[in-house]
Amino acid sequence: MRLGIISALLEEQAGLVEAMRGAARVTHGMREYVAGQLWEIDAVCVLSRIGKVAAAMTATTLVEKFGVTHILFTGVAGAGDKTVNVGDIVIAESLVQHDMDASPLFPRFEVPLTGRTHFPPDQPLSMRLSQAAHDFLELDFLDAISEGERQTFRLAQPRVHRGLVASGDQFLNDVDRLDALNGALPGLVAVEMEGAAVAQVCHELGVPCAVIRAISDNANEHAATDFMRFVKSVAAQYAFHITRRLCRDLGQAPLQPRSDSAGT
Repeated sequence: MRLGIISALLEEQAGLVEAMRGAARVTHGMREYVAGQLWEIDAVCVLSRIGKVAAAMTATTLVEKFGVTHILFTGVAGAGDKTVNVGDIVIAESLVQHDMDASPLFPRFEVPLTGRTHFPPDQPLSMRLSQAAHDFLELDFLDAISEGERQTFRLAQPRVHRGLVASGDQFLNDVDRLDALNGALPGLVAVEMEGAAVAQVCHELGVPCAVIRAISDNANEHAATDFMRFVKSVAAQYAFHITRRLCRDLGQAPLQPRSDSAGT
């Protein structure tokens, strides 16, 4: 297998490129792709930048130009439900574009001509990712996140959630809009700006993917407060340690690429 690892921001991928052995850098489409060995598996790391189009282009390039067989998207998200707290981890079980609305021609949220509103990530990869996240919280969390940062962001007992992730080209910081999304999208656990686009690309190309998010805010009027501090001191550590655990697991028992392709 060859794992493509996408993050939207440089800080979200801190440490991964430095940990790569035999790193080779290729610039394509105004992005730098770094290929090498990452904890026993072949990997390509890249920053997509923010938004659905940027993420979709990056995912497509990883598959078509760099030959990745699986894609992992890591980063931060806003909480989609009151039971999800800052510092919790979300593993997507399904992804939807919350700003997709071609009604009345198509139902709200349905991506035209696909017949789908929700795009599922790969179950085996997501299960392995979920186990890596649980192991991180149990074994690595206290060492990875300083006591000062745990106190600042009130990271007492972070949890792992699995559920619906909604993506859109909007930074949500309005509790009324979030409540409306909760009413329209039952089971929502996180809101962000890229994951559903990556899931659609992977669905159409027949490539397994998984999406993991560290919850940085509650998607309300305080969403931007200390956002970059959280990304640098908390989310980046989550991504590094969980990806390391995942890669070591995949190195011991690799997943196989799908034999079927939705794009052919």
